Amino acid sequence: MAALKRALFLDRDGVVNVDIGYLHRAEDCVFVPGIFELVREAREAGYDVFVVTNQAGIARGYYSEETFAVFTKWMLEQFAAQGAPITQVYYCPHHPTAGIGQYGVVCDCRKPAPGMLLKAAREHGIDLSRSVMVGDAITDMEAARAAGVCQCYWLQNPAGGDEAGEDVVRVSALADVSQRIAPPTDASR
Repeated sequence: MAALKRALFLDRDGVVNVDIGYLHRAEDCVFVPGIFELVREAREAGYDVFVVTNQAGIARGYYSEETFAVFTKWMLEQFAAQGAPITQVYYCPHHPTAGIGQYGVVCDCRKPAPGMLLKAAREHGIDLSRSVMVGDAITDMEAARAAGVCQCYWLQNPAGGDEAGEDVVRVSALADVSQRIAPPTDASR
């Protein structure tokens, strides 16, 4: 049986792209400085890379799942062109109070629930205890903890609060995460 792989989990808005609120068009996308380098270095170190993103804009009816899919395809192409391929994007289209119709539900995929991370682990053979989460919200940290991810980085401005807990490493730039990702050991290849 093959050894389980390590993963780098990334929140999208605020980590992959600048958070402008309900981003769904390529022409509005600005990538966070250092994101391509982080993904490239993680891949070189043997990590699979996943984006795990709440998409309340779908739930609220601001854009459709089809529009999200078109944007996501474009985004993945940008990463591939930079030599930093993303393994897969997982998203939650639900919102428990603001969701319209079928999207107005309590689910196990909307962060802080761990559903997206657990699904990635099942589908891709990921060892969550050896994986990494980078997020910009407490819900990202809570989802990672609930999934069993032991290494969490909270991308925040230096004045950010302490509500994430002592086990979360606060970073002000993605380059700070790149420096901390360990190279693979022979056992993890």
